[in-house]
Amino acid sequence: MRGLAIFLALGLATPAAAQDTLEALGEALFFDVNLSKNRTQSCATCHDPAYGFVDPRETEVGKAVSLGDDGVSLGDRTAPTAAYAMFAPGFSQVDEKMWVGGMFLDGREADLAGQAGGPPLNPIEMGMPDKASVIARLSENSDYVASFQALFGEGILTDTDAAYAAMTQSIAAFEKTEVFAPFDSKYDRFLKGEVTLSKEEELGRVLFFSEQFTNCNLCHQLRVSPLAQDETFANYEYHNIGVPVNQAVRAANGVTGRDLGLLANPAVTDAAAGGRFKVPTLRNVAVTGPYMHNGVFQDLRTVVLFYNKYNSLAKARQINPETGKPWRMPEIPQNLAVTELTHGPALDDKRVDALVAFMKTLTDRRYEHLLEE
Repeated sequence: MRGLAIFLALGLATPAAAQDTLEALGEALFFDVNLSKNRTQSCATCHDPAYGFVDPRETEVGKAVSLGDDGVSLGDRTAPTAAYAMFAPGFSQVDEKMWVGGMFLDGREADLAGQAGGPPLNPIEMGMPDKASVIARLSENSDYVASFQALFGEGILTDTDAAYAAMTQSIAAFEKTEVFAPFDSKYDRFLKGEVTLSKEEELGRVLFFSEQFTNCNLCHQLRVSPLAQDETFANYEYHNIGVPVNQAVRAANGVTGRDLGLLANPAVTDAAAGGRFKVPTLRNVAVTGPYMHNGVFQDLRTVVLFYNKYNSLAKARQINPETGKPWRMPEIPQNLAVTELTHGPALDDKRVDALVAFMKTLTDRRYEHLLEE
């Protein structure tokens, strides 16, 4: 089993041999390529546990978006990390102009089980034609048959919808285990008094949580206290921060039209939702690039400079360091989160670098080696 090799390589607990719990069954399903049309792709392909639960594969557009099971199709959004995803609340509209929670970048699924059911049936992802085809693949595996019957009842695999729901429930149970959320980064160890932050990291920490000097914690702080040991560094709200089109991706995948973000969620019809995407966790952010919903930026420092452009009048700050050209226009210029984006003063290089240094401390212990690569 590929999953076992990865777990051993990461120094994690060995998976249970028998699929006698929802978590163990979900783990097996998470790594099973047989649940894709051509038997080449699993959940772990695009959410690889060796790489912060994102897709490490290179394509013709780098790592910006993922390649489908058909070996040809390219997505239009980057695969977000599955790490710490369990902490996102269910999707809801908080007030007239604010939405929060849910799964996927547009919140179109309410919970982890709903999210797990999407990729197998997506024609440009795992590509299975329908739920019945997925259940037929499950039925090929005698271990699965025994596990499903033991956990969900004797006739579970004869009811397609119920069996599919059982599959997604199992995967969700696995994604709720500590494997996905160890809270053991350098920052977590700092909170426990086990390590000391460098001067640069400490400056970055102070800046990050300061409402006077940055706008970071307006969206990337969930708990009231900056000393909360289960901070996920996301409030799971939806904002339009003015991300430009990833032209290389669009040239490769042939997608036309604009990515409407939250407005693409069938439950949302308000035009004010256009261009908004869910605030992601910053856990492991330093090792899970490229960045933004479409992978348009390669470097974490570029992301900080992108935010800083809204607060700086300096000509140099209006240049994208990755292209050497001015920042391109937002894909959807309406509905920009002007209040959040313009909060705080312009940052000098020392403070930009300090913020990057602090965000590196949010890397889970098992991925710290990736910071050097």
